[in-house]
Amino acid sequence: MTILVAYDGSADARTAIEFAAKHLSAEPTVVLTVWEPLLVQLRKYPLAAAGIDPGTEDEAQVQAEQHAKEGAELAIASGLADVTYRAVADNESIWKTIVDVADEIDASLIVTGSRGLAGVRSVLLGSVSNHVLHHAHRPTLIVPPAKAPRQP
Repeated sequence: MTILVAYDGSADARTAIEFAAKHLSAEPTVVLTVWEPLLVQLRKYPLAAAGIDPGTEDEAQVQAEQHAKEGAELAIASGLADVTYRAVADNESIWKTIVDVADEIDASLIVTGSRGLAGVRSVLLGSVSNHVLHHAHRPTLIVPPAKAPRQP
């Protein structure tokens, strides 16, 4: 069995990894970061096309690979074993890419934070975790944000 953890570098994604390490048995784990190629961004957000620098695609891929590696390091430090990582280009939507990779690796569980770095887009379009939950044909664990410590 393999656990797939969606990781975008957000605080919620970090919390999801830490929760998985604390509460799940040691299974092979794949930390996945999905990034949007320039053509996908242009197709989704045509009004923003004027402000997009073509050089940002290479930067987005490099940043996604760094996020995935950071997530894998966090997973190992949190106690998960046999951790690998992947940065995958999104050709349609981030949630669909997560579901497709889960199917590809036959993940026994998908773990994701409840909110990521999508910000306003997720409010307008629906959150990635919500779409993963409703479209994945496998168990999905959505970890809520960490609670701030209570102040006396």
